[in-house]
Amino acid sequence: MASRLHPIKVERFDVTARTNTDPKGIERPVERYRVLPCGLYMGRTADHRQFDYLESWLLPSVRLRVSIFHFRPGFERDQDRYLDVGEFWRDGDVWHSRDHYLDLVVRTGRGTEVEDVDELFAAVAAGVLDTDDAERAVATALTAVDGIAAHGHDVDAWLASRGMPLEWRD
Repeated sequence: MASRLHPIKVERFDVTARTNTDPKGIERPVERYRVLPCGLYMGRTADHRQFDYLESWLLPSVRLRVSIFHFRPGFERDQDRYLDVGEFWRDGDVWHSRDHYLDLVVRTGRGTEVEDVDELFAAVAAGVLDTDDAERAVATALTAVDGIAAHGHDVDAWLASRGMPLEWRD
């Protein structure tokens, strides 16, 4: 499968300013941030044609971003959770993310798929992502797939078992 190489996606989450700067550099207002010892929750509206609200948890210790996309009618996808593999860190009230290409799509109770392996290989081949980061990304994805599968393909149950009880909007 051929892949178009894109730069590493980086984002900024400013809790004090209540903004999220997306990978294209667009600063968006955030409705809700919540900081817990395990990570950062963000909930914000989205001006995307396919979804109108985005919820995400940045979880540095497991190197994952867990998201729920609230799709607009006609654009629904067969997924409950979308996970990005990468690096996530905090600098005071500003959090950062650096995506490492691999993604997991979870259909709660039914299955978990790893996506964008081709993008990971293309990034390494082009020198955009080093082999150490790529190895960590693969190890992270495999650990997550194992844990999620062991909990009935339920991301929230797996993370709760690791001391990270995630809460989502109603």
